[in-house]
Amino acid sequence: MSRELPIQLTVNGTPWEGTVPADLTLLRFLRERLALTGAKEGCGIGECGACTVIVNGRPINTCLMLAVEADGAVLQTVEGEASDGQLSGLQQAFVDHHAVQCGFCTPGMLMSVRALLQRNPSPTEEEIVEAIAGNLCRCTGYSAILSAIRSAGPAREAPDAPGEAPRLAGSVARPGDER
Repeated sequence: MSRELPIQLTVNGTPWEGTVPADLTLLRFLRERLALTGAKEGCGIGECGACTVIVNGRPINTCLMLAVEADGAVLQTVEGEASDGQLSGLQQAFVDHHAVQCGFCTPGMLMSVRALLQRNPSPTEEEIVEAIAGNLCRCTGYSAILSAIRSAGPAREAPDAPGEAPRLAGSVARPGDER
């Protein structure tokens, strides 16, 4: 059995403090301890982006990060996108442009794009493509997704996120990655 370690973090604006097993991934912590099931385990090796959330302003593959590594961090998950039962502008853009099919990749895709838009509300096509390069979609193709992202720029309200901006335009970082 793994040793329990204390952590404190903030998830979608709500502080959390407690202990977690030293070997618990951030993905399992979010899903099992906090019942935030938007982030999905797709590949388990950081290649598909289904588990992406924003950690201190950067999109992170939570399947590769231990919960204890998030001690002191500010996290934003897809569950923090909607407000008072209303979809965020980004979520609505995905609906309006039919950028959602099965929905498995959507939470991670939304978080990668949210991180980009927080850093740059008017990204270029190249920055958009770079931002979602770490997110695989097997259903929609990317045309509808790109259309949704383009429409979700400055014309739509983007909630402020705490934490630092990503160093590269929305690219999914792996824990310890110093890009």
